[in-house]
Amino acid sequence: MAMTGRCNPIRPARVSDAEQITEIYNHYVLRTHITFEEQPVDTASMAQRIRGIVPSLPWLVWEERQVLGYAYATKWKDRSAYRNSVESTVYLRSDAFGNGIGTRLYEALVAELCNLGLHSVVGGIALPNAASIALHEKLGFTKIGHFQQVGRKFERWIDVGYWQRLL
Repeated sequence: MAMTGRCNPIRPARVSDAEQITEIYNHYVLRTHITFEEQPVDTASMAQRIRGIVPSLPWLVWEERQVLGYAYATKWKDRSAYRNSVESTVYLRSDAFGNGIGTRLYEALVAELCNLGLHSVVGGIALPNAASIALHEKLGFTKIGHFQQVGRKFERWIDVGYWQRLL
């Protein structure tokens, strides 16, 4: 697992991080179309989400006195034949952009997924989202699909694109 230290602020998430992770996530729930959740998540629910993923798949945080961002992977689908594929996500505090945190978190997540012997990672992106597209493509993901108007939030239809990287 990623280790935290002076030069590496990336570490595995803990349930005790749920409050800060919830704060980061709820910004996106309430103010953006990036997530299709429409109601804020409470800390207890986020703690349960962390427990449901860790230790079978990685959930990483970037911490510098506080959690500035996080990245994690979930099962792509429940059927057993999908067991070697995951879906990934990364979120940053709204004031933590432009410092390479998202890139380094996502690189660490992909490395963890490789170490677990997984084969495919998929990132779903609510569109438009030029920054997320650029991040995925910088890390070797390629666009594999585009679903038109599959979500509705803030009184408008939202497309979702999928990017994939074979590990």
